[in-house]
Amino acid sequence: MLVPIFTLKLNHKINPRMVTVGKYDGTHPCLTAATQAGKVFIHNPHARSHRFPANRLVQSTQDSDISLLNINQSVSCLTAGLLDPQLGCDSLIVGTQTNLLAYDVHNNSDLFFKEIADGANAVVLGSLGDVPCPLAIIGGNCALQGFDCKGNDMFWTLLVGSEDFDIRVFKEDEIVAEMTETETITSMCPMYSSRFGYALSNGTVGVYERMSRYWRIKSKNLAMSIHAFDLNSDGVCELITGWSNGKVDARSDRTGEVIFKDNFSSSIAGVVEGDYRMDGKTQLICCSIDGEVRGYLPSSQETAGSLMDTSVEQELVRELSQKKQNLLLELKNYQENSKQAELRVQVTEPDGQMGVIPANTQLQTALSVNLGSETQSAHVELSISTSNDTIIRAVLIFAEGIFEGESHVVHPSAQHLTGRIRVPICPPKDVPVDLHIKAFVGYKSSAHFHVFELTRQLPRFSMYVLSNPDSAPEPSSHVTFTMSERVQRVVLWLNQNFLLPEDTEVQSAPFQICFTSLRDSGTLLLSMKPNGEITLRTDDIDLAGDIIQSLAAFLAIEDLPVEANFPKYFDQLRKVLIQVDDSHSVHQKLTADMADQSNLVRSMLVQAEDSRLMRDMKNMKKRYTELYDLNKDLINRYKIRCNNHTELLNNLKCVNQAIQRAGRLRVGKPKAQVITACRDAIRSNNINALLRIMRVGATPS
Repeated sequence: MLVPIFTLKLNHKINPRMVTVGKYDGTHPCLTAATQAGKVFIHNPHARSHRFPANRLVQSTQDSDISLLNINQSVSCLTAGLLDPQLGCDSLIVGTQTNLLAYDVHNNSDLFFKEIADGANAVVLGSLGDVPCPLAIIGGNCALQGFDCKGNDMFWTLLVGSEDFDIRVFKEDEIVAEMTETETITSMCPMYSSRFGYALSNGTVGVYERMSRYWRIKSKNLAMSIHAFDLNSDGVCELITGWSNGKVDARSDRTGEVIFKDNFSSSIAGVVEGDYRMDGKTQLICCSIDGEVRGYLPSSQETAGSLMDTSVEQELVRELSQKKQNLLLELKNYQENSKQAELRVQVTEPDGQMGVIPANTQLQTALSVNLGSETQSAHVELSISTSNDTIIRAVLIFAEGIFEGESHVVHPSAQHLTGRIRVPICPPKDVPVDLHIKAFVGYKSSAHFHVFELTRQLPRFSMYVLSNPDSAPEPSSHVTFTMSERVQRVVLWLNQNFLLPEDTEVQSAPFQICFTSLRDSGTLLLSMKPNGEITLRTDDIDLAGDIIQSLAAFLAIEDLPVEANFPKYFDQLRKVLIQVDDSHSVHQKLTADMADQSNLVRSMLVQAEDSRLMRDMKNMKKRYTELYDLNKDLINRYKIRCNNHTELLNNLKCVNQAIQRAGRLRVGKPKAQVITACRDAIRSNNINALLRIMRVGATPS
């Protein structure tokens, strides 16, 4: 049984996901966390005779071991680590939606204070590529930035972690791998080698090995923090998860099996590690949002098997006993069914009353496109049927990203039981999905049912129905590329990724095939010439990118340059880029005006105080009235600046998404070259070059 070796009750609320440990004097680890009202607290119980200098830091009146750092803005991220190697101690990095502070706690001085127009949503410290010094890498709304200890911008690239459910792996500024999940990624942590843990906003946690998912589990609670820590001393880190219901658990990196858990009275805010007792042993430190802190020491190898406490062991015994009872009940049902089968000649009712069904009963599935009706929108229809006169009592379907809660149950009433059930499916995104189906099969009078289990894959582009190209409106946008592949291979890809009424047989090029989207009735037209030139016509740039990526993966194409023309989309992007320039100009003008008015405020305040000291009440009242009016004007200008900043961020997101989409239209080196060239065009503020690169690709340097 693993118990905490220390427990602290800090009289400060802790913001979720904003907990770290830093050695600010190079020796003593200090627990650091963001708290309410724009403050960061630093807990230092080790050297009570030594206190941090009081400039930015203020001693807490509630706890002598705690110092408060006033940020005066809502903290959005923080971390601690070695940023300046010459200092020989950790620095504290604090990010807000507008600024980034690198703070030397021990010497009470700012390493730098930078305005971050893109905001700081996440921050890590470490080395990157060929940059010789450590960097504070900031994840903003649209970009990644890396700053050295002087505040110099040493690294900049487009967005890596985003709300499009993708995990992207970078080698310096080049994307080398992408994995798509079912929800927004909220946390990631390295395990060891190429293995890492992740958490999603829907309560899912799991582990990846390179691009392959090892395992995942989903909870009704939210994962607030994940951390890799070897809790059972087997030389391999477990995935430690802190949950919104106050539970902390440790799971095997290989199987996801729970090997330890504990409970707090409130939601977990963060999970970190450090030698907090200064005894040479690293502890796992868990913090709740109410300020409760517990430290756990890894178990010895001899006691590694007893991490779970007695109550958990009793719970396991109860679970096993329940499984035993279920198996005994199932065995009893089989025995009763067997007896009924032996006496079936004397029984006037069908065998199905006791669950006996023909031995050759099969469960069959079919996928088709349903164009819908006045009461039901177009959808993909999953038909589940039996091969004889048996009926389906209920169907349970598990699928990622399609159903709310990832599961769907169909349970017809007793009056509508048949041997076929139709389930409408509307996948929101074009991704291949495995449908895990469980069906209860028997007769209408059955009290017991047989459970059939099978898996059916939903094709990636199942929401597109085959249509007549002569009657479909031709899209104004298209992409063109050439590949040295046989037509039959392209047709095979079509059969695997679309729901075609029957296998399309094409012996040679040229050929043309047309689809209509069930979501927005948009047209998708694909044609291939004898020289291998493929033209894809669609007004949906995301769909074009998905098709190119899918086709390239199927045909194992490593590099694919593409020419793209999306006139409406590019015209809209040009307008957005002009709005970005206008927003920058307005931002600079407002900043300059507010600086001038701030100087005027100081001058008026001095004049008002002079009048007060000289007992000139008339002038004092006049100055304070002017000061009041000026302050109202400053507040109004600040609101305008905030609205302008919000509009700028939204437009920058649009630009970033456009560059990502342009990259997805290519594969391999051409993709990386396009993203790099687009980034250079943005830096030089060359709109025409940016749009040209998106159309024809980048010229290799």
